[in-house]
Amino acid sequence: MRHLIDPLDFSQEEITSLLDLADRIRSDPAAYQDVAAHKKLATLFYEPSTRTRLSFEAAMLNLGGHVLGFPSETVSSASKGESVADTIRVVSCYADIVAMRHPKEGAPFRASRYSRIPVINAGDGANQHPSQTMLDLYSIYKTQGTLRDLTITMVGDLKYGRTVHSLLMAMSYFNPTFNFVACNELQMPQEYKDFCNEHGIRYRETREFSPDVINESDIIYMTRVQRERFSDLEEYERVKNLYNLHNSMLDDSKPTVRILHPLPRVGEISQDVDDNPKAYYFQQAQNGLYARQAIIC
Repeated sequence: MRHLIDPLDFSQEEITSLLDLADRIRSDPAAYQDVAAHKKLATLFYEPSTRTRLSFEAAMLNLGGHVLGFPSETVSSASKGESVADTIRVVSCYADIVAMRHPKEGAPFRASRYSRIPVINAGDGANQHPSQTMLDLYSIYKTQGTLRDLTITMVGDLKYGRTVHSLLMAMSYFNPTFNFVACNELQMPQEYKDFCNEHGIRYRETREFSPDVINESDIIYMTRVQRERFSDLEEYERVKNLYNLHNSMLDDSKPTVRILHPLPRVGEISQDVDDNPKAYYFQQAQNGLYARQAIIC
């Protein structure tokens, strides 16, 4: 039995194998329609979710399995004070695999210590989101033809953005160069810059989302400034609209550049970008189905 708590739970070879499997599932879904027959996935979502929860559920159903669970903390026994450890002990009696989202960092890891079935971290606070990382890697590979030696620009909320934290760690296998574009309040946390330094990953920090940064990028990874992570709403209002991508800003960018976003977006990508062939965020969401089917397999 294995858990998926952070992206480095997979080796480079396992990531490559998983992406290959996702591609096979995408090409021939019928070949995998009975892989999870008579198996049950429990979706334990203590935070609101659209794409992650529904894509996990759709993935399990497409594999011939069944789904049970709860969509928010308020409709679970957590609202009565039940601990994560007790919840996972009980759910282990009913299901074969768990996808858990929780606002507290480390909660899925704690659950894995008490679980008798595999636990997938579907996002824990501002920490990690490894299944999102697998679909991000798959999206990068499908659009660039490789994961190696790419320049990836991460824009916006790099402090609380668990998707950029996980992607940074997983890309350490593939010799990336990062641009971190954020204001002082939302810069990449020091622990992730230390990780880059320890693994010889090149990066630069800038507060300017400049043409030079855009035009050298292979991937532009936009993020939403997450209101739910701020205790001070005045601070949120001050920073929420600092970084916005408009279609005209892509005029001189590489023909092969692709715009990714974990969604939901608020205003950080203008709708005039949607019809640009460089926009890939809705296809990226679709890829979440194939990546999560591969993870479950």
